[in-house]
Amino acid sequence: MLRFWGWTEPTLVLGSSQAVANEVDLAAVERRGFGVVRRLSGGGTMLAEPGRTITWSLVTPLAPVAGMSFVASFAHLDRWALETLRSLGVDAGYRPINDIVSPTGKIAGAAQARRRGAVLHHVTMAYAMDPELLLELIRIGRPTVSEKGVRSAAKSVSPLATLSAANRTEVVAALAGSSGAAPGRLDPAELEAAAGLAAVKYARQDWIFRLP
Repeated sequence: MLRFWGWTEPTLVLGSSQAVANEVDLAAVERRGFGVVRRLSGGGTMLAEPGRTITWSLVTPLAPVAGMSFVASFAHLDRWALETLRSLGVDAGYRPINDIVSPTGKIAGAAQARRRGAVLHHVTMAYAMDPELLLELIRIGRPTVSEKGVRSAAKSVSPLATLSAANRTEVVAALAGSSGAAPGRLDPAELEAAAGLAAVKYARQDWIFRLP
């Protein structure tokens, strides 16, 4: 299943093995009106904004990546997106472990989680972003506060809007069209189950602010 979604409010998304104290400037987050959440997969902190970020998740059995190294599986599951960007005129390439890049910086980053014989592979792409805002909100390069947690790496960002004339809707349509997936919809029971998981775990402060 391939699912695209947007954001209803500006948000910082931490990886599962990060510490909020190390990653987030909470005073700046409050001043700028951002929320803070934590995903179940690893990797660094991502900045997501309504109408300015493209996010998708791919859920698949383990079979398509069987026998691949963890690093190779990232490139394999992102290849179709890379080819789509090139078809839009973007000089896109791949930087291991998990970055889609242009010659001027990072366009998107992926993260993975593997559970119960399945892979969740999801990607956050900067369609439009203020790099200065990223440095204001995320404590990249600042002193460590907590001894626990993986730190985000300092990487220059190359928003897609600076590389292609296609608008955000057109980019999503191109990605969806090139994926080879048939259009579908989420079952109401799946949405209810997701809301239940959020209530008991992923929206709780003890999950978001936990120490790894």
